[in-house]
Amino acid sequence: MEFNFYALLTAAVVTLLVGFAWYHPKVFGSIWMRESNLTEEDLKKGSMLKIFGLTYIFSLMITMTLMSLTIHQSGAIGMVGGPPLIANAKPSFAAFMADYGTAYRTFKHGALHGFMSGLFFALPIIGINGLFERKSWKYIFIHAGYWIVTLTLMGGIICGFA
Repeated sequence: MEFNFYALLTAAVVTLLVGFAWYHPKVFGSIWMRESNLTEEDLKKGSMLKIFGLTYIFSLMITMTLMSLTIHQSGAIGMVGGPPLIANAKPSFAAFMADYGTAYRTFKHGALHGFMSGLFFALPIIGINGLFERKSWKYIFIHAGYWIVTLTLMGGIICGFA
């Protein structure tokens, strides 16, 4: 099973693209700024190159995790020791991959797993942080909603095209 690394690079861009729309003042940006106690002037501070660059690097890290959550064949590859040892795997591995190597490799399936990751992983983490930081439910749901949408799209791209 070969991977399309361009799909992973593309999926990592999703965090930026969804963020541009999600946090736009006409969508949730104004509410987010108010709930975060930020002003337009606050947002102009800092290096945007650094912020966007690190966001993309962190997003690449997320794609690696989502790949293992959305592409079930990753588990089978791990059982034989990973890509370097596939050539030495037993014939049963090749037979398994011939039968099931492309099973559940669709955008829809990946989107389902991405959505579940957002709902059952990102939401609780953001919720816990928000509660301890005494943030509002609006704040929590704005960020959690962003991650649910983002991980859904990323999961779909990774599973369908990687």
